[in-house]
Amino acid sequence: MSSAQDPFYIVKEEIQDSIDKLLSKFHQWERMPSDSGEQLRLTKELLAGCESIEWQVDELDKTIAVAARDPAWYGIDEAELDKRRRWTSNARTQVKNVKKSVVIGYEANSTSTSNVNGMRRELMRLPNPHQPDKFNQYAAQDNDDVISSESDRQVLLIRQQDEELDELSASVERIGGVGLTIHEELLAQEKIIDELGTEMDSTSNRLDFVQKKVAMVMKKAGAKGQIMMILFLLALFIVLFVLVFLT
Repeated sequence: MSSAQDPFYIVKEEIQDSIDKLLSKFHQWERMPSDSGEQLRLTKELLAGCESIEWQVDELDKTIAVAARDPAWYGIDEAELDKRRRWTSNARTQVKNVKKSVVIGYEANSTSTSNVNGMRRELMRLPNPHQPDKFNQYAAQDNDDVISSESDRQVLLIRQQDEELDELSASVERIGGVGLTIHEELLAQEKIIDELGTEMDSTSNRLDFVQKKVAMVMKKAGAKGQIMMILFLLALFIVLFVLVFLT
């Protein structure tokens, strides 16, 4: 089976495309300010993408394990199996490195933001003898801004999760289609093998019949008849030899 028709390479191209997009988003994430809401959104998007790709690679590893039980049946060898295992291992390492970097960066930013928020709360608790009303007004407005920002972030997160679920559903449908293709191909190969077995049985029966007929003729002819038949066949061979090579 060629690489263009092998279901493994079809799924591999889709996963590699997802990894390339993930790496592109990761480089974009690295260039963003650590305290921006856009980086938080992209962080969650990267982590969800890592989970999706890891699941797809795990499913691909399962198909490799199935093929490894009987490589000859699928038309592959041990070298091809090792090549496929190396690719899935490399893909999993790439995704794991991205996920680790994003998690470390996210935790560092969260710690820094927590410290800033703590200092901010301490300052808000200090009395201001000159402008207490104005301070309270600013604090209330700041709280409203925080609530609004958090609400917008939740809306963006829900929207992002819906998009990721749609992408995951599309990937599952593609993998399911590949599985159906493999199933249909296995059924076709099984049918061909059954037909070949039937033809072999029929040929074997005809050969047994011919052998029995020859045995019956030889038995009826006796020793003298067998000698005459051998002489006749020898003379026929000599005549054919003369006609083919000497004329």
